[in-house]
Amino acid sequence: MKHDTAFGTLQAVRCGLFFLLLALSMVLWAPVMLGGRRLPRAGRYRLALIWLRFHAWILRWIVGLRFTVQGLEHLPPGPAVVLCKHQSMLETFLLPLILPPQTWVLKRELLRIPLFGPCMTLMQPIAIDRDQPRTALKEVLVQGQERLRQGLWVVVYPEGTRVVPGASRPYNKGGAWLAQRAGVPVVPIAIDTGLFWPGMSWRIRPGIAHLVIGPPIETTGRDADAINAEARDWIETTSRHLAGCGAEAHARRIDPEADEDRLI
Repeated sequence: MKHDTAFGTLQAVRCGLFFLLLALSMVLWAPVMLGGRRLPRAGRYRLALIWLRFHAWILRWIVGLRFTVQGLEHLPPGPAVVLCKHQSMLETFLLPLILPPQTWVLKRELLRIPLFGPCMTLMQPIAIDRDQPRTALKEVLVQGQERLRQGLWVVVYPEGTRVVPGASRPYNKGGAWLAQRAGVPVVPIAIDTGLFWPGMSWRIRPGIAHLVIGPPIETTGRDADAINAEARDWIETTSRHLAGCGAEAHARRIDPEADEDRLI
């Protein structure tokens, strides 16, 4: 079996410490979040960002995983629908730290997780039943337009689940339909996070994960299928490129910081 030079005993200890701190922080921070339920949403959102920044900090300094963001200049001035590749838990930590205030389309089961679920409910997510696709689409369109009118961005993972780097699944058109109905742009995002934190694994590898924001896709007067196809083509092409470059850089021990726009 090929030895994984990026994950040894020391890295296993670091990952164990990270997940221990993650669990402890949830136990300690959940009462703070729930105690602030009467705050305006902006106040509750700021409380959540404190928790996320803490974990970005321990990911960097304990696990050795950092993040670079490219394409911030592409962010439109008003609300938008984000279509993002989904490879690990990492992007769910990262997106709130780099994008304007947002909400997320997620599976309803997540709201039943002790401590995490009640805290997530305070962020007004669009929780859907994936076993009822017609009802789920209606919820995305109705609640999504309401959130956009409130000035929030709506984050959608169009493949519906995590995929390994280099792989893809059919893109659900709900996000494209929402953007078309609301008359807001689609912001495509490509990632390579699965190279470092694959799926639900506890084995987090050190390195620099990349997130690339693409040019906004205009939706006015366009067909949702065309919007979805354009976003999918850009996301998949860019994500495959990131996966190839990231794997090569990791294998050759190349430090890719030279062309980074923002390093977290």
